[in-house]
Formats: sequence, C-alpha cells, structure tokens
Amino acid sequence: MISAASLLQGQGSGNTATLAGRLPSDQKRRALQRRQTYAAQATSYALGATVLVLYAHAGTITLLIPPAYFLAGVSLIGVFAVLSEAHVNDLFEDHYLTVFQVIGHAALQLAFLLAAPEIGFAFLNVLFLIFGVAALRMTPRQAAMAWTLTALGVTPIFLLTQIPLGMPLATPAERLCAALCFIVTIGQCAFVGLYGDAMRKKLYKRGVELSEAYERIEELAELDELTGSLNRRCIMKILDDEIARAHRNKMPCSIALIDLDWFKRINDAYGHPTGDEVLRTFAITMFANIRNVDRFGRYGGEEFLLVLPGTPEDDAARILDRLRAIIADLDWSAFSPGMQVTMSAGVAMLRSDENPDTFLARADSALYAAKAGGRNRIARA
Repeated sequence: MISAASLLQGQGSGNTATLAGRLPSDQKRRALQRRQTYAAQATSYALGATVLVLYAHAGTITLLIPPAYFLAGVSLIGVFAVLSEAHVNDLFEDHYLTVFQVIGHAALQLAFLLAAPEIGFAFLNVLFLIFGVAALRMTPRQAAMAWTLTALGVTPIFLLTQIPLGMPLATPAERLCAALCFIVTIGQCAFVGLYGDAMRKKLYKRGVELSEAYERIEELAELDELTGSLNRRCIMKILDDEIARAHRNKMPCSIALIDLDWFKRINDAYGHPTGDEVLRTFAITMFANIRNVDRFGRYGGEEFLLVLPGTPEDDAARILDRLRAIIADLDWSAFSPGMQVTMSAGVAMLRSDENPDTFLARADSALYAAKAGGRNRIARA
C-alpha cells in the first residue's frame, strides 16, 4: 500500500557519515541510490492506489481516494527528490533523511485513514511496515523520535474520535480487496527480509574486503617498496625481538650487514633504473637462498641487514660466504654487457647483555674491514 518498500532501497549503505566534504564520485553514487529509492516509492504508491481503485469500484470508498492517495504520495516523494538533487541530503549524516521520510509517510497514512475510515485497517497495516523497514537504518534516538511523533498522531484518532475503522468483508469484491491489501503488505515484509539478508551478505563481504585491505596495508608498511624486502623499521623491530629472545633463552644470534660493492659506480655507469633492477634482483636472490627462520631487510641505500636467529658466528660466516658466492656467480650481464655485481658483509654474534646499537656497530666495523680488504668477501666482528 505504501512506499514502505521504498525506504528499503536506501538502507544498504549503513549509517555512514555523509558530510558536505564527501568526494564528488561518492556523492554521485549516493544520489543514484536515492533516485532508485524514490522510484521504488513511486511504484509502491502505484500498487497501493491500484488496490484503492478496486475498493472504489466495489463502492466501499469514493473514487477520489485512489488518485488523491497516489498524487499525495508522489508529491511527498517529489519533495525528497528535489532535496536530493540539490544535494541538501549530503549535509546530513543520514543522507536518506530516514526520520523525515518515516514521519512524512506515516502522516500520509493517518490522513487517509481519516479520509477513508471504512478501510482503515489497510492504512494501519502500513504503519508497522514503515517502522519495520526504517528500523534497518534508524539509530535508537531516531527510532524514539519517529515512534513518539507517530504515537502522537495515532492516539487522538482512537481516543478523541468516534470514527469506525473498518475492514469491510460484506461482498466478494471487498474480500478480494482485503486479501490484496494483506498480500501486498506481506509481500513487502518478505522483501524487507530478503533485503536484510542481502545487506548482511554485503556487510560480510565488505568486512572481508576491509580485512584483506588492512592486511595488505600492514604488509606494505613492513616492506621496502623497491626491493620487497623488510623495511628498516620492521627489520630493526625484528632485531630487537631476536636480541631479547636470545638473551632470555641463552641462545646464539648472529647478524650480517651486507653492502653491494661499488654500487654508486653501477648507478653512474648504467643509470638509476638499472641500479634499481640490480637491487631488486639481489633481494630476490637473497630471499630464495636464506633459511625460513632468517630475516632479511633493507637497512638503507644499498645496505641490507640479515638476522640469523639461533646461529653461532662460525655458521653465520659460512652462510654469508655461500650467499656471497651465489651473488658473484649470477649472470649480471643480462642487465648490461660486462656488468658484475658482488657483495661484502660484516658478521657479528650477539654478546651477553649486548644492546642493538653496539651489536650493529660491531657488524658495521666488520663490514668496513671487508671493504678495506678488497670487497667481495666476508669479515667477522
């Protein structure tokens, strides 16, 4: 009977804040959703008016009621449509103006209940549907406001008037009309349930998407954009954790500061894009050849930090020398004929009660020694 199904179309976006500063694309999308809402409202009023025409044909109500009902409903929809197209709605948190729509449609039903009390049951039925639909969107405060205003409209009709509110069933035509009223209302209730289920599925999907996006953001926050290795902040946090674990469990822990030899010359001779590809290839090769327990990150520029939990210094030196040989043996000429890339590394093992700064300083001194010794080699702290 009413635009109650209409209110449904606007519920899917949740109670998200819709401020004047919203992006134009977002405003356009929401305006389109509101247009769909108003189209559904007009359709709902047309269905209600059709049932009223049958009542008028049966002689239960006057012929003026059906067109008046339809025109009143469409006019009410038009007011909200004009506000929507003027983007007034976007100034409100609830951009569907749900409370105003509830009050407007409820007032219209009560007005026609007074105009056609012979079929008052039909208009009263719709009030339940209006609130059932609006409950999908309204906050407790909005629901209390809408309920109070509607109660103030309904109470005088029952207590201060003697108008008989009927459900005429005297003739087959009236019985048919009554059945259609209930069928339409029940159909709209079913639509509410289906729409609510669709909303739940949509919200679940959005939740999954948000969770995946959050995981991706966390992943990006931990990775170096160029090489895909852990960034400095993340690798330093891992170093702190591994130092604490090693002290706690009395286990060895080694690190290696690694530097690509003469990397500035590579950039100068072959260009920065080629230098970036060299860094990426180096990082990928390291990832492919370290243990699952090891952690590898970019320390800065062409320097990288490898954390080797549970590894004594001798084992760490052997691991780094193996990695050094792998890097030196790669066919770097694929980037440019004659290109050669090597690495140097300084290895240090954690001492008792040593902090990250002194630990790194010893590894850095060993790296300096490896460079001073001719590069393409491993030195121990």
